[in-house]
Amino acid sequence: MKWVSPKKLRELGILGMNSRNIDYIGRSNDRRLFPLVDDKLKTKRLAEKFGMSVPRLFAVINNQHDIQTLENQLSGRDQFVIKPAQGSGGKGILVIAERVDDQYIKSSGPSLKLRDLKHHATNILSGLYSLGGRPDVVMIEDMIVFDPIFSPYSYEGVPDIRVIVYKGYPVMAMLRCSTHASDGKANLHQGAVGVGLDINTGKSLFAVQNNIKIEKHPDTGFSFDQLVIPNWDHILQLASHCYEMVGLGYFGADIVLDKNKGPMILELNARPGLAIQVANQTGLTKRLQHIDQHILAMTHDVEARIALAKQWFANSLRNA
Repeated sequence: MKWVSPKKLRELGILGMNSRNIDYIGRSNDRRLFPLVDDKLKTKRLAEKFGMSVPRLFAVINNQHDIQTLENQLSGRDQFVIKPAQGSGGKGILVIAERVDDQYIKSSGPSLKLRDLKHHATNILSGLYSLGGRPDVVMIEDMIVFDPIFSPYSYEGVPDIRVIVYKGYPVMAMLRCSTHASDGKANLHQGAVGVGLDINTGKSLFAVQNNIKIEKHPDTGFSFDQLVIPNWDHILQLASHCYEMVGLGYFGADIVLDKNKGPMILELNARPGLAIQVANQTGLTKRLQHIDQHILAMTHDVEARIALAKQWFANSLRNA
């Protein structure tokens, strides 16, 4: 393993955990606003209020007694997602891709019975997956049918696009592709692949798995070098507009691309991880500092912010 000194990391502009927490999250995010993103149910309802596209929610379970209604809630539904409102890191998200008689088939292959779904819902309510172990609520929503362009690049799950937004400007982006190792979830810590994306075009730059650069998807064998994300400007608009929606200065917007409905906000994160720098092979610090140095007031609208971000950060890591 090759070690890099703290001085070298600073020269490369790598944003560390302490600086992220103190200089950006601490100074840019009012803690009173955190519940708007920590609670996915609040995020979804706020996004709907702002007219932004999100996966359709069709049931909420608030207490143990209501779990008895789960069978009726799922009647006639073959594809759905059960998730905790306050979960983090992809924990507690159960994706059902198919239903065969009394079997519920996960996107990663294994089958479950209704009793398994009820047990999972009970675990969610108890706070097993929530931040700080707090009591939670169960959300049941439509499963995303991802755009077929992603079929070669994701395995047993739905890929999503993480965009880091700072003061309303899209700063860095990556595609997170599920793998067999990640159990069909687009979570890098569980073995998903992160693909760095050019802010200007949405084209792939680099791909990593477990912090190691790779050229091809480990399960499908497809190369990432020709991947270009469709509807890129719409994706940037959704992410950037979340700045007005939640009022946070520094956050991550997770967006999915549905086959029929186009880009949709999946969730927001007030404490986005730093692995996006590995996927892009460049640091966040210089980009964040550039925004601080070049904006005089928060007067730019969404379109202007996106245009400036494209100008400032387009393919910059390859020109570094």
